[in-house]
Amino acid sequence: MIRRLTLSQRLTLLFIALLSLCAIVACGVQLWASKQYGDAMVQRLSGGLAQHIIQREPLLDKQGQVERSVLQPLFNRLMTFNPSVELYILSPQGELLADAAPPGHIKRQSVSITPVQQALSGATMPVYGDDPRSDKQKVFSVAPLRQNGELHGYLYIILQGEELNALAEQAWQKTLWRTVLWSLLLVALFGALAGGLVWYWVTRPVRLLTHEVSGLEQDSISAIKQLAARPLEPQPAGEVALLRNNFIELAQKIASQWDQLADSDRQRREFIANISHDLRTPLTALLGYLETLSLKSATLSAEESQHYLAIALRQGHKVRHLSQQLFELARLEHGSIKPQRERFAIGELISDVAQKFDLAVETRQLRLHIDVPRPLPMINADLSMIERVVTNLLDNAIRHTPPGGEIGLKVWQEGEQLQVEVNDSGPGIDDHLRDTLFQRPSALSPQASRDNRGGLGLLIVKRMLELHGGEIRLMEVARGACFRFYVPL
Repeated sequence: MIRRLTLSQRLTLLFIALLSLCAIVACGVQLWASKQYGDAMVQRLSGGLAQHIIQREPLLDKQGQVERSVLQPLFNRLMTFNPSVELYILSPQGELLADAAPPGHIKRQSVSITPVQQALSGATMPVYGDDPRSDKQKVFSVAPLRQNGELHGYLYIILQGEELNALAEQAWQKTLWRTVLWSLLLVALFGALAGGLVWYWVTRPVRLLTHEVSGLEQDSISAIKQLAARPLEPQPAGEVALLRNNFIELAQKIASQWDQLADSDRQRREFIANISHDLRTPLTALLGYLETLSLKSATLSAEESQHYLAIALRQGHKVRHLSQQLFELARLEHGSIKPQRERFAIGELISDVAQKFDLAVETRQLRLHIDVPRPLPMINADLSMIERVVTNLLDNAIRHTPPGGEIGLKVWQEGEQLQVEVNDSGPGIDDHLRDTLFQRPSALSPQASRDNRGGLGLLIVKRMLELHGGEIRLMEVARGACFRFYVPL
């Protein structure tokens, strides 16, 4: 049942319960304090009654015994003038020696002497003593009965007798019911007021927030983006405002991740289309020349057959190279390839890589300048991966540098990093390709170019360097292209 209640209803019931508890506790404290105050006033006003009676009435004979002949008329006379008092004669030990109670009204024959001694010693009022006619404790007046300096007993007066108790009980019930009635009325009034304040001040911001995020239940990205577009409160004044900001920030993160997923999906589709395009061209040429050889093998000369076979072989190598790159890129992005780190000298590695391109450099009449200062610190990296990075960059530079051009390869230490730079004097990188140079190439883009300075090769280079904590970027130069990457030492 409670689960079906709204937040406003729950808070209202909670306030009513707290107000009811506070009203009950306040009424109890007030009634107890009133009784304490009334008893203290009665005891203060009548505290000297017993001593006054002893001074005026002879309660002991010459032998120090209780003068019973004068007790009953005295008791009756006093109770006639003040029916709320009850008089008793106690022994020094607290036993009842005389009383004026009707037969059967005495319920205890002795009382505790400790409260009597406390009252005589001036203890803070009210002091409660045993009532011989009931099991309760009541305020009293007491005075010692002495003769010739010897204590023979006490005059013990209960100041709130049976008749007063009966009247007080009736008044108490009436007061109690009146207090309860007024308390209930006040609780209902202030409970309704608290409910209204809770509805406006507390739950209204929550309802507004619930209304703002209600569209999220539909699992709609448009609703999430609408929430993400709402402005944040610069200085949230309360938990609800802070919760609203958190909802908006969460929606912004979800919207951003959604956009990233959508962009990744778009890149995946473009990448598949690009790979299909890259594979279709060499496969079409390969199949075309093979079909030609198959259909015209009898009419083709040996030179023509050898020419067609060479073209088909080149196209087959292109398909194999592209498939290898795709497989390698997939493994890098999946995380199945981990760097096998070892310490080696990068200067020796660069010299070995440069030697592999001696024939290509000589054929194209290029000038290769290698600047590797000595000594350089050894790096802790995967030898094959770093070799692949330098090979790809140097191969791109050689392929895109016209005959007679220059290629530079430079290495230096910068802080805790080893910087490597490969530059050439070729035509450089088109401006529209700079932003997407290290991304998956797309055949669907209107700015796509077959002369993309590296294609998957640069993407593989970037992934390998990221596995080492490094980075590659295209530098701004006046002529040609300049790639710079670093590897942490």
